[in-house]
Parts: sequence; structure tokens; C-alpha cells
Amino acid sequence: MIAADATAQDVYGRPDGGWRLALYKVIYESDTVAGRLFDKVIVAAVVLSVLVVVADSVQSLHKMHSSRFAVMEWTFTILFSIEYVARLLAVKNPWRYARSFFGIVDLVAVLPTYLALFVPELHALIDVRILRLLRIFRIFRLTAYVSEYQVMGEALMASRRKILVFLSAVLMVAFVLGTLLYVVEGPEHGFNDIPTAVYWAITTITTVGFGDITPKTELGRLIASIMMLIGWGTLAVPTGIVTAEMTIRRHASHAPGATGAISMPRTCAACGARGYAPEANFCQQCGAALAGSDTRSG
Repeated sequence: MIAADATAQDVYGRPDGGWRLALYKVIYESDTVAGRLFDKVIVAAVVLSVLVVVADSVQSLHKMHSSRFAVMEWTFTILFSIEYVARLLAVKNPWRYARSFFGIVDLVAVLPTYLALFVPELHALIDVRILRLLRIFRIFRLTAYVSEYQVMGEALMASRRKILVFLSAVLMVAFVLGTLLYVVEGPEHGFNDIPTAVYWAITTITTVGFGDITPKTELGRLIASIMMLIGWGTLAVPTGIVTAEMTIRRHASHAPGATGAISMPRTCAACGARGYAPEANFCQQCGAALAGSDTRSG
């Protein structure tokens, strides 16, 4: 994700001069009047185009204004197509932009309308344009929020194994209890098959609820009660895992010698566990000494 204009300059290449440089300043540099106006117009067009698709999906509105919706949709598509081509022409390395996240989103944003000429069902995919609203962070210069998203992303990546183990355990519990409900309740009470029973178990554990099916027997209600209590107990587990990782990074950033930015987490060379603070000497997973730690006895 491009978080700053300097990054766009480094990745895509800033033209040396001429009309391409002028176009680059308008499209990629939000610190100019023209750049701000361009971004605001594009974001407004994205919102309006999505609203048109949503309104067009309402049958009563479609019958009354189908022709108007079609004209508006093609207007937005042509606008976004021109913008996409302009973005490619305004940089030295257009292929890099075409392969980037926003480049792919920009392309997908215009393809459905053209493809809908041949496959009408693809028209609903136009809603993917809402992803382009991620540029709102650049328009309003919410760089502080973008950096916090990066910290959260690093914490999620560091916690992915623990979260995967947790989700696997929850899935096993839901599968076992769902199968047990199928045996206890049976098709006569709505549990027609094991997949339906497992789906009911997952919605119960996650406290979402599946109102169409409820256990009727005393044993079935007991099992359902246990599942609800398990749900209450497990909801906070992923939050605690991610919070712990974010706390480690916050302590690391404020440790002596650390810079103002979030420092890179330390990694155990033996098992690959990461996220250790600078003062940590041993790995909590395998017990190996961490690189750069002081393991001398007192």
C-alpha cells in the first residue's frame, strides 16, 4: 500500500519533466491544489458510482430509471478508464503501477462494465470500486492512522500461528459438539445433517445465533448451554494475543536506544519466534539465547 508520495516516486518513478511531470504532480502529489482537487473528485465519483449500482439493484428504481442509471454508469466507467490510463502514462514504470494493489483495483473497477456487455451478471462486481476509497488516507493526510495500521498488521502477522492454533481448536470443538447435537436431536428437530449441525454449533459458539433451529431435548439444551459458555470464554482470546504482541512492540519502541519509530522485533534464531523486547535474553518458546542478549550470570 502506498502511504506517501515519496514512496510512489521511488516505486513508480517520477518523470523528469514535460507534460508527464505535470500530470504526475496532479495525480500522485496531494500537497498541491490540483492534486487535492483531483483526489477529491475521484473519491466523490467512486462513492456516487457505488450508490448508482446499489440503487440500480432495487427493482422499483431500476424499472423507473434504468436508462439514467445506464448513462451514469458508463459516465463513471469512462472517467475511471481515463484516470487509469493517465496513471500509467504519468510514471516511468507503468508496469509496476499496473501490478500494484491500487493498480489492480483500478483495473478491476472498470472491467465489470465492459464485461457486462457480454456477461450481464458481472455488473454487480462494480461494487469493488469501494476499495479505492483507501486513498482517503492520503487525501486527509492521516499518516498517524496509517502507521497504527502497520503496527496492527505486524502484530497480526506475529500472532498468526497462535491465532491459527486457537481457530483450529474452536473448529474441532464446534465439529464435535455439532455432531453430538445431530445425534441427540436428529432431523426431527431441524438438525437434518452434520454440516447443518456444525454450522449451528459455530453460530452458537460465536454468539451469533441460529434462530431457525433450536434444541428440543434436555440433553440438547445442556450441550447448547455449554457451547454458549465456551463462546463467552473464547471471544477474548484472539484479542489478548494481538494485544500482547502490540504491547511488546510498544515497549520495544520506548526501550533505551530505540528510535522514535516502531523498531523491528527480535527473532529467535533457533525456532523463529519473534516479537521479543530488547531486554529479553532467552526465547520463551525453546529456551535458546537470543542474539545480542547478555547471558552472563550475575
